[in-house]
Amino acid sequence: MNKITFAALAAMSMAVSGPALAASKKEVSCTHQAAVVAAVQQARLDRVKERQVPAAVEAKATWPKDYNTAIPLVTPWVYQMKMRDVKKNDLAAAWKEMCLAQ
Repeated sequence: MNKITFAALAAMSMAVSGPALAASKKEVSCTHQAAVVAAVQQARLDRVKERQVPAAVEAKATWPKDYNTAIPLVTPWVYQMKMRDVKKNDLAAAWKEMCLAQ
């Protein structure tokens, strides 16, 4: 294979994999965000006081530390819902779907 053909194939590969790679990064990010939402939802179900949620959730975190910044943003959203809605709905799935749609 000559250098020009190899370079052309490499360029095509990068062009095709670029969007897939971006989608993969978005999928990973949305998955981590959904995990944060699920942890906050579980804290609510466990009756953790709202002001104690960041410490409780961070102690059980399974995602990269960068995503802990979402905890104070998500917590009021979850804690303002009626408990029956928190029990009944998969908030993490809803969040992930919304995230991927953006």
